[in-house]
Amino acid sequence: MPNYKLLYFDARALAEPIRIMFAMLNVPYEDYRVSVEEWSKLKPTTPFGQLPILQVDGEQFGQSMSITRYLARKFGLAGKTAEEEAYADSIVDQYRDFIFFFRQFTSSVFYGSDADHINKVRFEVVEPARDDFLAIINKFLAKSKSGFLVGDSLTWADIVIADNLTSLLKNGFLDFNKEKKLEEFYNKIHSIPEIKNYVATRKDSIV
Repeated sequence: MPNYKLLYFDARALAEPIRIMFAMLNVPYEDYRVSVEEWSKLKPTTPFGQLPILQVDGEQFGQSMSITRYLARKFGLAGKTAEEEAYADSIVDQYRDFIFFFRQFTSSVFYGSDADHINKVRFEVVEPARDDFLAIINKFLAKSKSGFLVGDSLTWADIVIADNLTSLLKNGFLDFNKEKKLEEFYNKIHSIPEIKNYVATRKDSIV
């Protein structure tokens, strides 16, 4: 078994699907939380000047979705066929499109923008993008006979989307009373014993 070391800030955000995957598969790894002070020194040594970084036997890999996809392929969570892989990849790509808008909100909160600006981003930027994004996810779930987004078993797309739903819930962008199909999906993924145990004991954050 390779030696894995994941480097990211002390938050869920872009690294959390990677952590969930490791936990679900009981793969040992070092979950290294990088401080703001450390980051200024570490940044020039990273492949793309950003986190997360996954070190595999000392070799560094960057870009969160590339890392997650790499592990999904390695551990059998990418999809059972080339077609399933393509569907899973496309769902995650759609998620990345949405995150561009969602991060405008989280950045505004993080950097202490005034309430008027935060509300403008919430209502004029994020909510329209969220509605489009969730409509697409609901279409995949409506076609599914298994409750998973792709095929008849868990893929990395399920892990990525379920974790994003957590962030939407925590920031007031999702109401399961109005999204029952998404609630069923969310509960299905979080009822997987290994994921359930991990989520119950992890250090949590709003993103």
